[in-house]
Amino acid sequence: MNFTRWSARLPGTQRRAAARDDRSPVPAARAEYAQAQTAATLPDGTPPAPPGTAPAQAVPGPALDDLSAREILGRLPVAVALLHGPDHRVAYVNDAYEAAFGPRPCGAPAAEALPELAELSVLPLLDQVLRSGTARTVKSRRTAGGSSYTVTCTPVAAWETNAKEEDAKGESKEKGEGGVLVYAADVTDHAEAAERLRTSERRHRETAVTLQRSLLPQELEQPDDLRIAATYQPGGTDAAVGGDWYDVITLGAGRTALVIGDVMGRGVRAAAVMGQLRTAVRAYARLDLPPHEVIQLLDGLASEIDATQIATCVYAVHDPNEGLLVYASAGHLPILVRDEDGTVQRAAEPTGPPLGTGGWVHTSGTIALPPGSTAVLYTDGLVERRSEDIDEGVASLARALSGAKGSPQVVCDRLIRSLGVTAEHDDDVAVLVVQHPARTGASAELFHNAALDLLGGIEATPRARAFATGVLTSWRFPVELRDLGVLAASELVANSLQHGTPPMRLGLRRTDRRLIIEVTDGDDHLPRRRQAEPADEAGRGIEIIASIATSWGSRRTPGGGKAVWCEFALPS
Repeated sequence: MNFTRWSARLPGTQRRAAARDDRSPVPAARAEYAQAQTAATLPDGTPPAPPGTAPAQAVPGPALDDLSAREILGRLPVAVALLHGPDHRVAYVNDAYEAAFGPRPCGAPAAEALPELAELSVLPLLDQVLRSGTARTVKSRRTAGGSSYTVTCTPVAAWETNAKEEDAKGESKEKGEGGVLVYAADVTDHAEAAERLRTSERRHRETAVTLQRSLLPQELEQPDDLRIAATYQPGGTDAAVGGDWYDVITLGAGRTALVIGDVMGRGVRAAAVMGQLRTAVRAYARLDLPPHEVIQLLDGLASEIDATQIATCVYAVHDPNEGLLVYASAGHLPILVRDEDGTVQRAAEPTGPPLGTGGWVHTSGTIALPPGSTAVLYTDGLVERRSEDIDEGVASLARALSGAKGSPQVVCDRLIRSLGVTAEHDDDVAVLVVQHPARTGASAELFHNAALDLLGGIEATPRARAFATGVLTSWRFPVELRDLGVLAASELVANSLQHGTPPMRLGLRRTDRRLIIEVTDGDDHLPRRRQAEPADEAGRGIEIIASIATSWGSRRTPGGGKAVWCEFALPS
């Protein structure tokens, strides 16, 4: 094939200019200029430019129209191969191609002569390009040698070759076939940089997920009266890890704190802030404060941790004696409660602004959690979608919850599936499911309550002792545990008589795992454990309680006054 005579054209180029005719007026003008050259000069002593030409200046390189297609392709710094015919025979490869892949024979089919095209998955495209007349590109494909290339295959029109057909001047030509121009740019450095970036992002995400999971409870506390399960699912690989968290905290006397929150942000920073808030919640919960006071303390702490981070949170306390959830919310989504008949209730106001905003006095609200009901606390990743209002997502969750039955973990999984949360979800999700089981049969016999109102006076302690003896005997406790319970009830009542004010009440409660003794009165000064001196006549009651009970504590009651309690673990 006579390559110098082919007429394939690259996009944007023009056909090589025809040779100028000798009859052009330019040679005549130059002759006239030569005759006058000795008579005319410019002021600086240089001859003027010939007519029809530009003034003398630096000689430029050859113009694009003066270069052949071979010369243009040969000067390109990227690998170029020209293929022709239906079997894609090699017509030309430039120097850059041979430098990248080695010498390649012309005339052989590309499938045999250019094995690198198979490695780059280009061979299947050649037929498509030739048939459709449309360019195709494959990006960042790797060869066996480890180099990466982006390859563009461009259709080339038919060209003319040596003598078979006579043209106007008597020159003979042969009609050629169309072909494909293969343009392979080496993007190895770019591909390696992109891979390093992906690796860095993957490690950053794995670090954030590991930190996030390590800051969440490794095992949920399981109170006597509740059954609890939780699920945390980080967002997909394209979504950075957020700051969702949850917690379950046993407060004593059968009461349980339930917490769920969401730090607005992504990555390690959000996870770190989440960990600090969760630790603070556990510390404040040990003070056994009302929910709105815990949220108030968290509000101030959140602004101190990071004023740029905003978090939402719900803190709720379940008291089995009252069958209620007392909660406070800082900008979080409402708690949903499913009754035993399938009716779903939504916790109403009050809801304050998110943590860290400051300047707001939070208050507590209540929602019933009777036996047989299920409560769900969740973060916005479960219900928020870009295509719909978040209230529609909460309504969808309520519908899914109304039909969700089974254990707490089963309910968790069903809600996740019903709301369309997958491994590629664009936000992380935390769900906390709390069930208050309705107990019947033999299990109901393990849960009992008894209470005695005390009016004060010297007869209060003997009455409390006799009441405790009768109740604990009827509950068939071992003699040793019964005697310890009677002693604890006597000491708590005596302490209340000395330091408290009426009304007073003694409460006894048993579960399948513990005995709880609690005394309430109208004084709000909380007792403290202290070491009594040998000569002191008082101050030993709380010391005795702390010595004989598994645990003890005190808290202020909502209507004023206090409650002092102790627990005894039942023998297994």
